[in-house]
Parts: sequence; C-alpha cells; structure tokens
Amino acid sequence: MNLEQLASFVEVADTGHFTKAAATLHLAQPSLSRQISTLEKELGSELFHRAHGHISLTAAGETLLPSARRMLADAEAVRRDMDELAGLRKGRIRLGATPTLCVSLVAEAISDFHHEHPGVELELVEKGSRELIEALGAGELDLALITRTLSPSAQMPRLRMQGVLSEDLVVIAAADGRSDRRASQPGARHSGAEFLPGDTVTLTEVAALPQVLFHHGYDLREATSAAFEAAGLAPNIVVEGAEMDAVLRFVERGLGVSIVPAMVLVDRPRLTSAQLVEPSLSRTVSLATRADIRPTRAASAMEKTILDTARVLASEDTGLAAYVRLSE
Repeated sequence: MNLEQLASFVEVADTGHFTKAAATLHLAQPSLSRQISTLEKELGSELFHRAHGHISLTAAGETLLPSARRMLADAEAVRRDMDELAGLRKGRIRLGATPTLCVSLVAEAISDFHHEHPGVELELVEKGSRELIEALGAGELDLALITRTLSPSAQMPRLRMQGVLSEDLVVIAAADGRSDRRASQPGARHSGAEFLPGDTVTLTEVAALPQVLFHHGYDLREATSAAFEAAGLAPNIVVEGAEMDAVLRFVERGLGVSIVPAMVLVDRPRLTSAQLVEPSLSRTVSLATRADIRPTRAASAMEKTILDTARVLASEDTGLAAYVRLSE
C-alpha cells in the first residue's frame, strides 16, 4: 500500500467515477484502475461495487475511507514540516473562504501575502461556511474564513475560532449612468436608485426596488430573505440565483439593487451604496483553525496577514470605517 494508491482510492470514492478521478489526478484511466486493483489485492477485499458503470463503496471501502483521508492528511503534514525547515521561502497553505469574502478580504490578503512570500504556494478553496468547517476538520485546510455563527462544541470540539471583524450589509446600486458607455443607448435599464454618500435606505424602500438576489444556500441570501419575511415584505426580484461576481456585474449594469457586505465596495467605482436601516443587518467574519494541530510558519504568517488586512479595511483610508469594525 502506498500514498498514491490511497489518493487514487479517495478520489474515486469522492467522484464516484473512474474517468473523472483519472482526469483530476492526471492519470490514464487504465493506470488508475491498476492502482485500485493492486490495492484491493493487497488488502484482500474489494473496495468498490462496479455494476453497469455505477461505482459505490463496499463495506470494506467505507471502513478504509476515513483512515485513508487521515493518512493522506498526515503525509501532507509531514511535507509541510519539511517545508518549515526552509522557512518561508517555500511551503504551501490551504485557505478556505466563503464566496463573498473571496472578492474582498481574501483578495486583499492573498495579494499582500504573495508579495511578501512569493515562494509559498497558495491553494484557495471557495465554499460555504459549513463545508469549510467540515474540510478543516478532515485536515483538508490549514485555516478558513467563515461568516456563519457556528458553535465550536457542536461542530468540532477541536476548532479554534477567532473573530476578525464585523461588517454591515449595505444596499448597492449603479453609479451615475454616464460612466457606463451603454447607459445612453436606447432601451438601457436603470434600477431607479442612485445613492449619495451618507444615504440610508429602509428595508421597505428596498423591497419596492428591482433586486438582484444571490442563490438559495448563500448565508447572505438566507439572512436577507429572513429579514424580508419578518417584516412582511416581498422583494421585487428581477434576477436571482447569481454568484457574487455576477450580482455586482448586474447591479453595475443597472438591472437592480442588491444587499451585499460593505467590503465588496473596495475598488468598485461603478457602484454607489446606502446604509441599510430599519432594520440594519450585519455579519461577523471569523478565522477558524484546528486547535489540536500546530500551525506551520506559513499558516501563522497568513493568519497575521489576514488580521493586518482587516485592520486596513476597517480604517478611515478605505472609506469603510462606518460599516466595518474590528472584532473586540
């Protein structure tokens, strides 16, 4: 049994498909099949049911899978320890973050970190908060930035959660249409809202405006939907089901307004914003790590960079000080 065989086994188990697993591992399918067959012979048990192209784990496969994941995670930890001997001239960090943070805090932090430590390889995993916590617990991430309030004792006893900052949600609209070369064309659309610095807008007022909404499953979508429902309001939806980049693009094009975290406004000159009131909505950004594993020097350096970046974003220089506050 070797690590390459275990990695192949885990990938087939995750994808449920030999062809997809071979493509991910950059192997020819016959080579992958031979690795799995060799592993099964060494263990004396079949690991997969193979019937009419359908792949599923046998009882032996189900038993092996968590052990295989742990062994691969331990091997990765050994590699990282060896990289530590070279200091921060090399190494690898696996950082998880929610989609809304990837276009704001994470983008700024990764840029600063790469400038300081160009030899360290960065792997970014973009998922929802619960999925990131599960990946952290499985040893697939070194640290994760999450936005959902989770109970460490309920989710993972060995989790260490550090508050980074709290952030207000704001309502965004397209800036002056004259900055958009399409705005003067016949049939050009506009949301009907254009905010000035210091403007506020109530949830009732937002409900009357055309809106661009995230897809269900986004923490942000669930929070805003709950606020509308609690107020007895029905939003005027023109587009829904979008990811963050698409939402921002649609709003810039004047399709509607949207409720987003304040930090996404950095370097977005084609957007205007207003503070949401009656009610105001906010979220807390936290940094999650494993309390039972010593962080590598590279991971510790990334953690420091994230906290330093948060301080910059909460400063007066960015214009976000009214909306973004460091956690106490």
